[in-house]
Amino acid sequence: MYFQDVYFFNGMAYAGKSTVVKKLAEKYDGIACTENYHSRLLGGLDKNEFPCLTYLRDLKDMHAFIRRTPDEYEAWFKGAAMESEKLELKMLEDIAGKGRKVFVDTNISVEMLKKVADAKNVVIMLTDPDTAVERFFERQDDDKRFLYNLIMEEKDPEAALENFKNCLRRVNSKAAFDSFLFSGFQVLIRDDNRSEEETLAVVEKMLDLV
Repeated sequence: MYFQDVYFFNGMAYAGKSTVVKKLAEKYDGIACTENYHSRLLGGLDKNEFPCLTYLRDLKDMHAFIRRTPDEYEAWFKGAAMESEKLELKMLEDIAGKGRKVFVDTNISVEMLKKVADAKNVVIMLTDPDTAVERFFERQDDDKRFLYNLIMEEKDPEAALENFKNCLRRVNSKAAFDSFLFSGFQVLIRDDNRSEEETLAVVEKMLDLV
């Protein structure tokens, strides 16, 4: 399926994707598909078909999630992204084409986006890899607070935090940054000197919304 009036935002952590998606949906009376919106389907997923997405659903002790090695975390992260892409594409077939603009904080890969969306409807949002890691827990959402609290409950919180940061460094690497940067799509790099309103205005121009 080729999506019309759907605007996709991919990229790295702490780049502002969720904020932009919410603000654009509010401004244009659109539909906001925010971070991990596909999770509403989690309860009905087959663990054999979606082992990475159901890993958290079926995990008995959440501390195991933050104790994984960077290799284990990276494998899970990439697997979850691939599984999420399948769910997103299925969900968007039902969400799109109803007369409203749809703004998506997406896991859909750049390779697939080139097949299902016009390049002018895609923005890659990036932040410096070190910033994505060091400021990961500054985001005041429930998931980040929950993870941070798990880490603080470990016998050696400092070591646990460093291990988790190493996991984040693996998936927010310079190589990951460059793969997005040279994807062929429009790119917006986070600038803390730019206000949310200024960022929104830049994105609107990139997407030809104004």
